[in-house]
Amino acid sequence: MSDNTAGPTAEPIEPSAPEEFGLVQVWWGDGKGKTTAALGMATRAVGHGYRVHLLQFMKGGTGTVEDVRGEYNAIAALPGFSYENAGHYGWHGFMDGSDDDEHTARAKGALERAHEILAASAEAGLADPLDADGPPEAGVNMLVVDEILYAANRGLVDPEDVVELIEAKPDDVELVLTGGHDAPDYVFEHADLVTEVGKVKHPLDAGHPARKGTEY
Repeated sequence: MSDNTAGPTAEPIEPSAPEEFGLVQVWWGDGKGKTTAALGMATRAVGHGYRVHLLQFMKGGTGTVEDVRGEYNAIAALPGFSYENAGHYGWHGFMDGSDDDEHTARAKGALERAHEILAASAEAGLADPLDADGPPEAGVNMLVVDEILYAANRGLVDPEDVVELIEAKPDDVELVLTGGHDAPDYVFEHADLVTEVGKVKHPLDAGHPARKGTEY
């Protein structure tokens, strides 16, 4: 008798080309979980053998959050998943000793980097599987641009720059944009999925600091 209680089993990850990628996703709001949701979805894509890259704008570490986060270690262990962090130490506008001009320079550099990866993906042609060990410059199936909407909220990049990034996206690349507490109305008409992550209650409000393994 077969065991009907057994669920799906894990299979080896083999490079594959997605058949239905190409949408634009926006995750914003004042609640915890925007990056977490994007990373979960990226992991799912990697599990199907797709090539994914995470580009972070504003997470360069602070006095209470380590520079090396748990997700970086996990990403490094997964084939087809890569990341880079363009954030400046500290948090823009918080008078924490960090240089706000440097925050702006890093954000603009990250925007240029996102354009570079999208252009490379267009040139690569994504009908065939991508090398899991290849650099993002060789093309990606999904690009997660983390905290870009927060950078736009804070004036580090212009909202029109975000729209131009969307317009530069190859048809078959899934583009995921996250961040920001203010509604990014300027991208809504360009996005296929818009999710607002709303805060009902957060431990930070009760004085609990960011915790290793949940927030970083």
